[in-house]
This record gives sequence, C-alpha cells and structure tokens, in this order.
Amino acid sequence: MEISYKDFKLGKCEGQKVVDGETMPLVLQPPEPNKSDTESLISALKQNKDWFEQMLMKNSAVLLRGFDVKNAEDFNDIIEAFGWDDIRYIGPAPRTHVYKRIWTANEGPLSEFIYYHHEMVLIKESPKKVVLFCEIPPPEGGQTPFVPSFRVTERMLEEFPEAVEEVEAKGLKYTFTALSKDDTSSMRGRGWEDAFGTSDKAEAERRAKALGMDMEWLPNGGVKTILGPRSLTKVFDGRKGRRMWFNTVVGMHGKESSSATLADGTEIPENFVKRCGQIIEEESIQFKWEKGDVLFLDNMALLHGRRPSLPPRKVLVSTCK
Repeated sequence: MEISYKDFKLGKCEGQKVVDGETMPLVLQPPEPNKSDTESLISALKQNKDWFEQMLMKNSAVLLRGFDVKNAEDFNDIIEAFGWDDIRYIGPAPRTHVYKRIWTANEGPLSEFIYYHHEMVLIKESPKKVVLFCEIPPPEGGQTPFVPSFRVTERMLEEFPEAVEEVEAKGLKYTFTALSKDDTSSMRGRGWEDAFGTSDKAEAERRAKALGMDMEWLPNGGVKTILGPRSLTKVFDGRKGRRMWFNTVVGMHGKESSSATLADGTEIPENFVKRCGQIIEEESIQFKWEKGDVLFLDNMALLHGRRPSLPPRKVLVSTCK
C-alpha cells in the first residue's frame, strides 16, 4: 500500500537503512504522476516547510526523487522555497559558483575518494543543512555515502572509552597547508586567495582570525592554517541528545598537507585513528544518485563523502544556516 503524507508519497531507494528507528534517507516522491513538475514540488514544499524541517531533523537525510528538477535554476528555486539563510563555503575544496545560491560540489578529480566529513566542521559556524542536486549521474561509482555521526561516537566509546574521553578533555589541533592559487588537480586544492576572498595577506589573516584560525606564511606564497583547540564530539539541540562525532581526525591525520593532533601537540594513537576509519566505513549508507535527485543532509548529524566515479558526474550544492 502506498503511503501519502503532506503532498508526497513515501518511497524507497537502494542502500536505504533504518538506524535507531529512523529511515535514512527518507524518500519523498510525487503523490501522483502529474505532480512531478517543479512548480508543484515548490508549492508543496512551501506549504509544508515546518513538517519538512521536522522530517529532516528526525531522519537526518531526506531525498526528493522522481521530480522534474532539471538544472541549477530549478535547484535554486527549491532552496529559496524554504527561506533558509545562505552560508558561504569556507574550506579546501575547489568549487565554482553556478547560479545565485548554487555551487559545484568538490571539483577535485573524480578518481579520488573524498573522505567522510561534516561540512565546514572546523569553522566556528557550520551550515546546518547541506543540499545536493544531481544534474548528471555518473555511469559508474560516484555515490555520496553518508554516516550517522552518533553511531561513530557510540562505537568508539564502546572500544576506546578512556581514549575518547582523554581526547575530548585535551581537545584537538589541526593544521592545513594551502597554495595561494587554486589547484583543481587536487580535491583539497583550493588556494587561500579564493578561500578567503582576497589576495591581501593582512586581510586574509583578519578573516581567518574571525573564523577561529591562525596562519603561518610559507616561502612559496602558500599558507599553513592552524585550528584549535577543537572538540572531538558535540551535542546539538533537537537531536535526541546524541553525541555527534563532530571532528575530522581521520580525514586530516597524518596527511601530506594536513595533520590532526591533541591540542598540546601530542600524537593521537594510530590504532585509535585506524579503527575509527573502519567504524565510519562500516556505518556508512551508500547512496546512489539518479538524475534529478535532490538530497537534503542534516550537517549536524551526518558525515558525508564521495566515492570515485567514471565521468561524467555533475552534482551541485547549496549550504544553508
């Protein structure tokens, strides 16, 4: 029997999971075939804004599938239907502005895996919502897997109770090195001039400070950013008191252009980092794109990434407060 609710029909998708009683992602489809046009979708979203936001908070991921969403303009109309404030992306990923509030997702090589992360996890103000639109699904690979963050904390506490609390008590410090100009051959190739919106070093330092970063200038014109102390986990309002694994230890630890240590400079045990990476992968939900999909992620509750893929693949993004 088909279930209809709030001008949508509930659906299913490949990789969908039930986690602690919640369906991830919750799939919303047109209530009937003649209601798949973008105008009908936007009307339904405007009429059910509060309900939709509750569903996103409850399920952490909501997928609109089967609607006739064609391009960045349609996607922007969907974003603006909610009235959510925009938040500017700050981070290492090379991206291009497409239309109004819409940007390309990470333009790094499709052959690379973008590791699981909460968007802008190290910045003082992270977006509450990350919304993705698939204009061109890849012929193979290219999934956007996501991970319920609280499950990582739960399992790490089960296996490393003392280490988790020690890291939490001491805090974390991260470093990241960036060139001055963009390097699109790398998934972390965004230059500091683009990231901070200026080529003036003093202004870049001021903007970095406002975001909670210190900077060290390098002889090659690049910069080393230092962030810390940062917490290992966080609890956010409206999410059942769950302790989220709100950090990027695995993604930045021991990398060529980045590091993650305890705030006092002490190294994080290798087995702690390695096992955490395994748990994150084990808890992941492997979401596969279809043309026209719009995926809403609660950035406070989910880590997300990108699987390697064959070209072409075109996924656009909007980040919202």
